[in-house]
Amino acid sequence: MEESSRRKSSRKGDKDPFCVLHKLPSGDTPYVRAKHAQLVEKDPEVAIVLFWKAINAGDRVDSALKDMAVVMKQLDRTEEAIEAIKSFRSLCSKQAQESLDNVLIDLYKKCGRIDEQIDLLKQKLRLIYQGEAFNGKPTKTARSHGKKFQVSIKQETSRILGNLGWAYMQKSNYMAAEVVYKKAQMIDPDANKACNLALCLIKQARNSEARSILNEVLQGNIPGSEDCKAQNRAQELMVEVEPRWLPPSTKMKIARFDLEDDLIDGLEKLLNEWAPSRTKRLPIFEEISSYRNQLAC
Repeated sequence: MEESSRRKSSRKGDKDPFCVLHKLPSGDTPYVRAKHAQLVEKDPEVAIVLFWKAINAGDRVDSALKDMAVVMKQLDRTEEAIEAIKSFRSLCSKQAQESLDNVLIDLYKKCGRIDEQIDLLKQKLRLIYQGEAFNGKPTKTARSHGKKFQVSIKQETSRILGNLGWAYMQKSNYMAAEVVYKKAQMIDPDANKACNLALCLIKQARNSEARSILNEVLQGNIPGSEDCKAQNRAQELMVEVEPRWLPPSTKMKIARFDLEDDLIDGLEKLLNEWAPSRTKRLPIFEEISSYRNQLAC
């Protein structure tokens, strides 16, 4: 009777309640077994073996490759995950490439391959201003903690710029970080990026500018400022901008500016489309031109 009921439910297209509960795909394919090992049995090693079988069998390759890389990252097999994506992404659909890039960026970040992370973030920005991101659509559906939500191209641009700024900071290239953080704030401001921008300015000994930005966070004038983490971080950074004595020999290391002209021009074009009433060029870009001239001398 129970088996008959299950067959009847299957004919109606209803999902197995067990699969719904554990957010599993239905069926008995290598990919389904891999997800079962990952989510139900909590056996990541077996899951990876089954994900490989799914990829080799052509079974939901888009999802199998991405999910396998995520599991490898959890096991600190980051380099292996990077090589897997690079080697097998050609088997995946065009629609899957963007999510694979996002996984790859996280993997580069985890294993400290900052230059490759920066290059990929720049590539994603170029796709945006060339109109190729989101498959040409203004929004995309994203997922976080099992929930779906819509992300606009503006939000995605700001997010990528924020990640790029943080990557530059890891290389102590504070001038490039400042540029991209300022652009991110013009597109979709938030308190976290504001604090990071303030930190960039602190690292360049521009404390009064940093203090002004931190005050905006503390006064709740920037989206996300009400978050206690943002408030705490702003207060911690405020301590950094207090006047203090530095030895006369202390000099700030000037890093190579690392934003190509086409990338800057593409972002300027986007900003002109999204905020046509703003001034045409940020003052920071005039500083960049002067900086490049000094390097050329």
